[in-house]
Amino acid sequence: MNELKAAAIILALSISSASAQDVAAGEISFSRCLGCHAIGVDAKNKIGPQLNGIEGRKCGSAEGYSYSAANKDCALTWNEADFVQYIRDPKAKIPGTKKAFAGIKDQGEARNLWAYLRQFGPDGRPK
Repeated sequence: MNELKAAAIILALSISSASAQDVAAGEISFSRCLGCHAIGVDAKNKIGPQLNGIEGRKCGSAEGYSYSAANKDCALTWNEADFVQYIRDPKAKIPGTKKAFAGIKDQGEARNLWAYLRQFGPDGRPK
């Protein structure tokens, strides 16, 4: 029984450690986004919308941002699967978007970026 508990603890710690690495890698990826997007307590809309509270947020709904009609009319509610598909090729996922970005083709990097973004609540504070 003690061996089983030890194995469970080691597994939990390794999963927690992997998640931390994903978030750290996602933060590095987000540095590519900083020219257009902001996140965190003092985030403001820039060329692109601020990304606080993106998980579960309806596409095209950041307050005060001037979206394209394609984004305003988009039926997406942001989750990991849609984000990874979108960030790979924004214009393919939402035809008519004004987002000018070549995309992140590597799904691992895209998932790491999502892990970083999803940790911020609507007020920019960590969830």
